[in-house]
Amino acid sequence: MRILIRPRGPVVALLLLAPTIPELLTGSTPVSEIVYAPLTFAFGFAGIVGLYGCGALLIREFAVYFGKGWGSILLLGAAYGIAEEGLAVHTFFEPAGRPPVGVLGAYGHAFGVNWLWALGLTAFHAVYSIALPILLARLWFPAVRDERWLDRGAVALVAAIYVLVVVFFARIAPFAPSPELLALFLGIETVLIALALRVPGDLLRVRPGPSRIGPWGLGAAGSLFFAGWTLVLLFSGLSSRVPAVAAAAVLVAISLVAIALVLGRVGAEGLEMSEFYFATGMLVDLMLWDFLVEFSVPGILAVAAIFAYLLVRLHRTLRRRSLSPAPTSARDGAAG
Repeated sequence: MRILIRPRGPVVALLLLAPTIPELLTGSTPVSEIVYAPLTFAFGFAGIVGLYGCGALLIREFAVYFGKGWGSILLLGAAYGIAEEGLAVHTFFEPAGRPPVGVLGAYGHAFGVNWLWALGLTAFHAVYSIALPILLARLWFPAVRDERWLDRGAVALVAAIYVLVVVFFARIAPFAPSPELLALFLGIETVLIALALRVPGDLLRVRPGPSRIGPWGLGAAGSLFFAGWTLVLLFSGLSSRVPAVAAAAVLVAISLVAIALVLGRVGAEGLEMSEFYFATGMLVDLMLWDFLVEFSVPGILAVAAIFAYLLVRLHRTLRRRSLSPAPTSARDGAAG
C-alpha cells in the first residue's frame, strides 16, 4: 500500500503543535524532563504525539476531504476529547483528590462520572488540542490550507497509530469505565461524528465584509473560554460552592458569547489577521496561567517564551503577506 505524505512541513508542524499546546504549555508534561530524564520524556512525548498529533491530523484531513468547516472540526474535537480523557486515560472516572482531576472528582460528580470535569476537558481539547493547532498550521502554511496532506495509505497509517495509542493508554490507565459507561460515551462519540458529517461546511463561517472588532477585542474573545474554565476552578475551591450545574452553565454561556462575538463582529476581509489575534488571545491565556499559577513547574516559562516568540514571528509574516494578498481562490473552501 502506498503511503504519501506531502507537504511534510505542515504535517510535522501540526503533529508537534497539537500536543505541545495542551501538554507542555500547561505544564501537564514538564519540559524539564528532556534534561533530567530524556528517555522518559522521549517515550512520553512520542505517545502524546501519537495521541494528540495523529488525532488533529485526522480531523484536519476529514474537514478538507468532506469540505467541512469549523463546526465539524469542533464536533470532532469534542469526540477526540472524550476519546482521550474518557476512553484512554480515564480521568472522567477518577476519584477526587488525584491529579489532574483534584477537587473536580467530587464537584460535579454523579453516577461514577466527573461530569463538570468531563464537560470542561471535552471543550478544552476541542478548542486547544484540535482547533487551535489546525488554525495555526493554516496561518503558517496558507498555500496548502485547503489541500489534502495525506493519501489513503497515510490516513490508514495515522489512524492505526492513533487507535493503538488510545488502546495502550486504556490498558495501563486505572479507573476504567464500567461497560455501561463505556457504551454511553461510545454512543456520544458516534453522535458527534455523525453530526460532524451532516452539518454544513459553512457552519460557523464568518460574515462577508470587513470586521467590526479590533485586535484587542479579538484577543479578548479568544481568551473567553479559558477564562470561563478558570471561573469553574475558582467555584470548585470555594467553601460555599456554586452548584456544579450553575458552573457548567457559566462555562457554556461564556463559550457561546465567544462564538457570537466572532460570528457577529468578524468579517471575511482581513480574515487571517483576525484569526491570528483570536488565536493570540487563546495562547496568552495559557501563558498568563504559566506566569501566575504554574511558574514553579521547571521549564514552563521557557515554553511560554518560545510561544511568544513564535507569535511575534507569525505576526510579522502575516503583515508582510497582507501587503501582497493571495488570489481569492486560495482563500475559499472550508478554510473560511
